[in-house]
Amino acid sequence: MPPAPETTPAYQDVSEEAFTARIEDLRDRYGSCDLCAHECGVDRMAGETGVCGIDTTPRISSHFAHRGEEDVLRGHNGSGTIFLANCNMQCVFCQNFEISQQGRGEPVTATEIAEMALELQAQGCHNVNFVSPTHHSPHLVEAISRARDRGLEIPIVWNCGGYERAEIIKRLDGIVDIYMPDVKWSEEAAARRYSKAPNYWSNVRESLREMHRQVGDLEVDNNGLATSGLLVRHLLLPKHVENAKQVLSFLANEISEQTYLNLLSQYRPHYKVPTDERFSDIDHRVTPAEYQAVLSHARSVGLERVEYDAAMAGESVSTFLG
Repeated sequence: MPPAPETTPAYQDVSEEAFTARIEDLRDRYGSCDLCAHECGVDRMAGETGVCGIDTTPRISSHFAHRGEEDVLRGHNGSGTIFLANCNMQCVFCQNFEISQQGRGEPVTATEIAEMALELQAQGCHNVNFVSPTHHSPHLVEAISRARDRGLEIPIVWNCGGYERAEIIKRLDGIVDIYMPDVKWSEEAAARRYSKAPNYWSNVRESLREMHRQVGDLEVDNNGLATSGLLVRHLLLPKHVENAKQVLSFLANEISEQTYLNLLSQYRPHYKVPTDERFSDIDHRVTPAEYQAVLSHARSVGLERVEYDAAMAGESVSTFLG
């Protein structure tokens, strides 16, 4: 993976007028919310809530230097992760359901989010990593603007579930440096059943195209740290090898063979899965054979930058294709 030249975050070049216009446009959408692919149409300004279960007040569960992210994000000092409560997906296996489904977190303002970002930068974090950001895009864009004006100068990571709208992603052009969607589903029936996300595949494909149009393939600096680009995660689920293969084929054939992919193996039966027999088909871990089949497919379709679990792949050393 060749290093890219040193760069400055894209948002440094956004004018105050452009920031203001983006914030106002996004905030207006709270009135008949269409910030994510659900397009609930509820008036969040009046306190109504849609699928994400929250009005216009962001709630933050935690912010810290995360040392468990990809190497290109965590580096030596960690990725400056800000976990937003609630989520626009309802995955029955969510490992953070207390945050994503039950809304655990404290209410904050855009100014307070900006202060968190600056605090993480002062700790030496290599980026600001917004987790589950979609439903609070207006406040986050405002926070980035405020933090930029006070000295923020590290990349912004948009760490989402992939259930986006390309129209909203376009409003983030020049503001987000690194898009990191966890692309879960190519099979629409599975998306509805396990994540309550109708039309997931059609929305995520258009969103991926727009993300890649904006930031291109992932670039890293001379220290091996991501500076901009698209980083895709895929969490492999048991009995969903073909679903995964379709995701990888799309990335290779319609996005780029240089797409940086992290093929995740850490699925555990969690949240509703162990107690609801409707989901008994995924009430077990992924097998090495399933994982190896998907990794082999990544090679066969030409994906050249794949981070993977060597132990699951039956290897002892390599954890990266390319």
